Amino acid sequence: MPIDWINLTVRALALAALPLVAGLYGKLSSLLIYLLGVWLVFTIIISLARRSGREPRWLEIATIGFDIGFAVAAIRLSGILDSPLWWSLLIGPLRAGLAFGLPSMLLTTGLGLALLAMVGVISGGVGLWALIPVGMYTGVLMIATAIVGALAEQVRQAAHLFERQQGIGSRSTWEHERQWARKIFDAAANLSATLDLELVLDLALDTCAQAIAESGSVDTELVSALLLFTDDRLYVASARRLDHADWRVSLHGDQGVIGEAVNAGAPRLSGKPRSDPELRHLGALQDCYEALCIPIASTLETYGVLLFAHPEARYFSVERVELLEALTHQITIALQNAQLYRELEQEKERITEIQDEARKKLARDLHDGPTQTVAAIAMTINFARRLVERDPKAATEELLKVETLARNTTREIRHMLFTLRPLILESRGLVAALGQLSEKMYDTHKQNVIIEAEPEVADDLDLGKQGVVFYIAEEAINNARKHAEAEHIWVRLKRRGDQFVLEVEDDGVGFNVGAVDSNYEQRGSLGMVNMRERTELVNGEFNIRSSEGDGTCITVIVPLMEASLERLHQPGSAN
Repeated sequence: MPIDWINLTVRALALAALPLVAGLYGKLSSLLIYLLGVWLVFTIIISLARRSGREPRWLEIATIGFDIGFAVAAIRLSGILDSPLWWSLLIGPLRAGLAFGLPSMLLTTGLGLALLAMVGVISGGVGLWALIPVGMYTGVLMIATAIVGALAEQVRQAAHLFERQQGIGSRSTWEHERQWARKIFDAAANLSATLDLELVLDLALDTCAQAIAESGSVDTELVSALLLFTDDRLYVASARRLDHADWRVSLHGDQGVIGEAVNAGAPRLSGKPRSDPELRHLGALQDCYEALCIPIASTLETYGVLLFAHPEARYFSVERVELLEALTHQITIALQNAQLYRELEQEKERITEIQDEARKKLARDLHDGPTQTVAAIAMTINFARRLVERDPKAATEELLKVETLARNTTREIRHMLFTLRPLILESRGLVAALGQLSEKMYDTHKQNVIIEAEPEVADDLDLGKQGVVFYIAEEAINNARKHAEAEHIWVRLKRRGDQFVLEVEDDGVGFNVGAVDSNYEQRGSLGMVNMRERTELVNGEFNIRSSEGDGTCITVIVPLMEASLERLHQPGSAN
């Protein structure tokens, strides 16, 4: 890797320069030669160890510590204050800067200087009088550290970019590309095989773990979690190897590596998960040296994040990050499909409930109306039959009553059939259907229903939405007739910009809306619930205004365009 080669080159040049500089200044002693030889052997051993492919974090830290120790010893053997080797203290910090960044380089330089001061005082080579030159050396060395560190940071970033480009280029062979594409295809097939949301959440993490496994078996040290946004906070929806307490943790999702990934819409790595403002709340990540966060997002919405962590430094190679990013796109599609399917199932259940309530309502209406009337007709006919021989005139009057009851029953049944399927709605539209409903309400129940609407006001509503609005109006009219004791009921159809508005107002007794809503589930009728649910079917908004003794007004707002739908459901929108 480029950074390893840079480290090795710098160390080789520095170790070669140390004896030359010490010799030029007459400071090259036999002990110093032995020390530099040991340092060289140590460098060779470390280089061979790193070639094995595993680069744990402790090895990096130990190497930096030994470099600082060797540098302090070399300065001590060459005279401390008059040593020409003070610059050797930068060898270890430079490695820290290339591996972890500029702050680490400054910190390790300070630690080296402090260690050198302690060694000087303990060995008696430095007294209090030497604080001034030591301070000067320290200042010069820290300035040099800042300058070299800035250059090291640029080299570090350039090396990471080179690694990424090399990682992309390393897949240029056909066989590697085929395996990479096969993993993506298999993952997509597994995720698309189900529409069960819970199963998709579980499959997502298992699929990712299997895809990045090198030996074919899942890495047992890999910690993974899928977090979804609910009410603007992230909650764990599925996880592998999280602590039990971590399942109860919720995160803001706007800080640290998670916030960076969500804002950028791209994967982000963290080399210090235990100090991350959000990840530090997850106990299972305390032993991990690297964490990867990938947002689960579509063009318009961010659903959550995929979080992976591992105790091995540099575990998430360029190839693994790209593979997980590609899998996340498939997971996003699978989640969207599963959520849509769940919403469709819920909508199906709601429609079934509405149909069941409609059948119950029809049964109640038949029981309270035509069924009772037919029973009365049968009793009246039986009574008239007995009167035929004894009092023909009285029998004739009873038969006239039967005729009246039969006509009224016919009107009620026709009214019910009309409300079940108003054919005029399909042929002439909503306004005409409400007009006919008004006539039938007066003929059947002597109820005054006044329709106020322009003929073309509902032309922009498709037939399905017109049907929903009709049934809401019919339910509201029936409620007013049965419960409000209203003399007049007004039905108004309006256009308000790109919104369609239905108002049903009566001059009845009114009611306390809060009191009724609080115990509505205990009532026999579900008219209010039906109206609200039908309003939701057309993505509308349902409002009711009433007070005791002051009538009732029901308002339904139906958006006609996508923009009006978003505006209607914005918090605090004025209707």
